[in-house]
Amino acid sequence: MKRPATLYTVCLFFCFYFSSCEDVIDLDVPFEGPRLIIDALIRIDDSSPTTVIRVKALESSSFFEEPTPAQLTQITIVNLDEATNEVLLETEPGSGIYEKLVSTEFLTSGELLLQVEHKDQQYLARTSYVETNPFNSVEQGDRILFDDEDTEVIVSFTDIPDVDNFYLFDFDFAEFLTTEDTFYKGQDFSLSYFYDEDLTPGQEVTISILGIDESFYNYMNQLLEQTSEGFGPFETPSATVRGNLINVTDIDNMDFFDNVDQPNNFALGYFAVCQTFSQTLIIE
Repeated sequence: MKRPATLYTVCLFFCFYFSSCEDVIDLDVPFEGPRLIIDALIRIDDSSPTTVIRVKALESSSFFEEPTPAQLTQITIVNLDEATNEVLLETEPGSGIYEKLVSTEFLTSGELLLQVEHKDQQYLARTSYVETNPFNSVEQGDRILFDDEDTEVIVSFTDIPDVDNFYLFDFDFAEFLTTEDTFYKGQDFSLSYFYDEDLTPGQEVTISILGIDESFYNYMNQLLEQTSEGFGPFETPSATVRGNLINVTDIDNMDFFDNVDQPNNFALGYFAVCQTFSQTLIIE
């Protein structure tokens, strides 16, 4: 979050200022080696007959360095029900961004398998398309949470009846919120979100609602608890938060979809396919 980060920066400045005459100490920060990071959150607008699949592949670096683009040998998405597949291609050499234009039906009509090959290692993840409902309304509120610089946004929607639903809200600026329908099944529901960003009148924000499954909901909750400085769910994922991408290099029995003998051998990130509705709000 912005305020804690600012306070931390000020404290850090004074620590360096008052210790400028001290000897430099080399910190021995533990580093387990590079790990593959896959950002495979695919947002679906089912009103469009086609969808661009876009996957970002990174490789973790040392503690003080940013992740670098990962060069994949191959990345494929398979629709297991239709027995069809789509191979993604890198948009530019060295970018780590892989894309493919596909029919929306391919992503919404069966169980999906993501296959990734990287440095002679094979990774797999399974998911299925999750639906949601559009917003009933998105509006700016006038309440404050901590001080007058807070900006409140109120979103409302109707929960899908007769099923357990989980939702992810994207409030722009890499700010996210999760909720599940235990206490509002099948009902209209409203929630408020307060921005730490200093938003200005006339500024546009894009707010989205995504349908997610319980596993992705649990993953996002853990990730949001451990990240607070505006990181997206895949940009710098914590090594302690495990997604759904497992290393299957040495697995022979595909019916047994787990690498129980290699519990620490997995890629960071998540593969999810989510129906998404977005709305733009102009700040007053």
